[in-house]
Amino acid sequence: MSNAYRLNMLKSQKRSYTEGTVLLEDGIWLFFESDINEETDLDFYVDQEINVFKNGDWISGVLFANGVVVTPFERFHLESGDSIQLKKNILYSLEKLIDDLSDDAFVQFISTLNSLNYSIYDCIFCHNHLAFLDGETVKQGVNFINFDNEEQVCSVQHHFTYYKKQRDRFEFTLSTGKRLIIENIHS
Repeated sequence: MSNAYRLNMLKSQKRSYTEGTVLLEDGIWLFFESDINEETDLDFYVDQEINVFKNGDWISGVLFANGVVVTPFERFHLESGDSIQLKKNILYSLEKLIDDLSDDAFVQFISTLNSLNYSIYDCIFCHNHLAFLDGETVKQGVNFINFDNEEQVCSVQHHFTYYKKQRDRFEFTLSTGKRLIIENIHS
């Protein structure tokens, strides 16, 4: 599997963007997130992916200083009141964890998470014990990951043993009591 396939799988996740509007106030660009009615300095998101709603379509680009958006085809300035979407980041510890998974385990984990109506971007906590085992011959332990999709919470225990074979076991427990276990063994 290519890294492009993994990236496409991550890009197609629900709730991967934060939506809101922008406002220019006293020479400072502010971002007002729709869900929480809170303002943030837009400069915090410089050099990140942005979608801007213009003429009935979402235009994808990269945000630069002073409200400049650059796309492969054009460069334009944001206007006060523009609706935008900002790409969310995956928690660093979770990003490192999924990078260490085999392709099969990665697909099974993401697919199962999605089938339960969660996105990788719903992660609110990740303890990646695997990250502390660099240089070890036998890597064994449990990672703890929590997701919140604003309807219910899902707790995932990722039991792993990496020695002669790579064994990943994911135990999903939803706040409703539903449980699901998947296992992947890769040699």
